[in-house]
Amino acid sequence: MAISFLPTMMADAVTDISPTLLKQKGIRLLMLDFDNTLVPYTTSVPTVAVSDWLKAMIQSEIEVCVVSNSRKERVQIFCREYGLHCITHAKKPFPKGIRQCLQEYGFTPSECALAGDQIYTDTLGANAQGVHSILVKAIHNHNIWLKLRHVAELPWIGLASKRRIHS
Repeated sequence: MAISFLPTMMADAVTDISPTLLKQKGIRLLMLDFDNTLVPYTTSVPTVAVSDWLKAMIQSEIEVCVVSNSRKERVQIFCREYGLHCITHAKKPFPKGIRQCLQEYGFTPSECALAGDQIYTDTLGANAQGVHSILVKAIHNHNIWLKLRHVAELPWIGLASKRRIHS
């Protein structure tokens, strides 16, 4: 697959991604990054909006799986609470976690999307595997390293600005 830093779509928040939009794009499986996509790095408690969105997404025809680079147990605890399957130690942008998810669900890459807050892990990893990439704004860049990473992503965000979805 081609190496590309441009997301297929962009959203202000994960809650802007609707089952209807995904179905229109032929997407049957939504992979979700965890930290700064569903919850901030500093907590495992989602906002009411994210919690309600997750419950609605799970009840839709779209399959949902968390694919996270994290090694922390809080990801697994969160996923158990919501009845979500999760793959940790995913090593994005490398193919390990994304390929594992594709194999477990049996979908083709074109039937899948990965939503996450980082271009250099989530977007690049999805694009390299032929999966639709959905860049969402980070929930909270709470330290200098996250802020600097965001600055490094700004050129790609600018180039992909016409790919923004609106809720």
